[in-house]
Amino acid sequence: MSVDVCEAPHCQLVCENSSFLDEENSLVSLVQQLHFNYKVSLLIPDCSSAPSHLDSVINSFSSFVLIKNMPVSEFIDKDFLETAVYPGSVCALSYRTRIGEDNCVALMPNGRLRLSLDRHSYHLLGIEGKVSKFRSKGRHIVSVDLTDSSMAPGGRGYDRLLSGLTCRLPLTSDFLLSHQQGVQSCLKSLLSRYDWSELRPEVSTKVLHQLTCPSDLGSCDAYSVMDWLGAVDAGISSSIGSSSSFLSTYTCPGPQRMATTALSISVSGFLLPHHVQILIMEVRQFLEQSSSPWASLTVHGFTDNVVSCCENEHGRLRGGVNFYTLLMSKGHDYKLLIVTGSHDSCSP
Repeated sequence: MSVDVCEAPHCQLVCENSSFLDEENSLVSLVQQLHFNYKVSLLIPDCSSAPSHLDSVINSFSSFVLIKNMPVSEFIDKDFLETAVYPGSVCALSYRTRIGEDNCVALMPNGRLRLSLDRHSYHLLGIEGKVSKFRSKGRHIVSVDLTDSSMAPGGRGYDRLLSGLTCRLPLTSDFLLSHQQGVQSCLKSLLSRYDWSELRPEVSTKVLHQLTCPSDLGSCDAYSVMDWLGAVDAGISSSIGSSSSFLSTYTCPGPQRMATTALSISVSGFLLPHHVQILIMEVRQFLEQSSSPWASLTVHGFTDNVVSCCENEHGRLRGGVNFYTLLMSKGHDYKLLIVTGSHDSCSP
């Protein structure tokens, strides 16, 4: 094999032990600032089915739309600004574009438009930006606050950006777009001009039997827990005493116990932080009323996202990892594990 093992993608893990009652905990801020989520995975041992109120929350994630071949200039259209950007809660992400190779675009709920551009496109656009931290030789990041007074329609900053996106650099892309208040009601004018389809998040539910799992997540090594959760999600066996002819095998971190059943649920799509927050609260309530000792909730960000934690630049390179796992036990304590690529900025 010619693969250089020394240059394999690396990850960094940040771990925080805190309480939901601690007003200075970083969980709420983290959930709100990770705008672009494509999958939420939930694992609950000693559970075979979700109660109706939890099932209702899981199936209440908002629909989203896929818009084909839309110009980026539509994001600064006066009508779009008034109906979607200024009220907030609209998210958009260029679809099937590759960070580091293509021009990528993201619109965040706070009205900030982020463009990751190759050198030629950056100079054509004519808007001041910053050199990429991860590909300094050929990539620039342009960030524009569309809610700033200088970007009001008719202003100098607005006219310059409009000219750049319509004349000098008429970028187009497929976009995933979601809005907390529903996409069709507030975006009717925009959707009428393009080929689009409305999509619902996909929900997958599995009941696992005889699952070897940690008996006390709080005493387990964080890396071992992440490996084990990944193995369970991928359907890889980590049974006690298992062996094979392979060089490496996954094992469940100790102390261990056998759960007769475990409920595994995943939701995939273009998922808003608002619904993730509601799901966390519902899982906490479920734990207090059930015999399950703990639950894990993992939220995955898009691999080719333009931004990562706290709106920092996402360094895709080879890994593209950006997700966090919340380990909840009965009571108010939790463990938060944040995983990003080695080139990303990450803070709990």
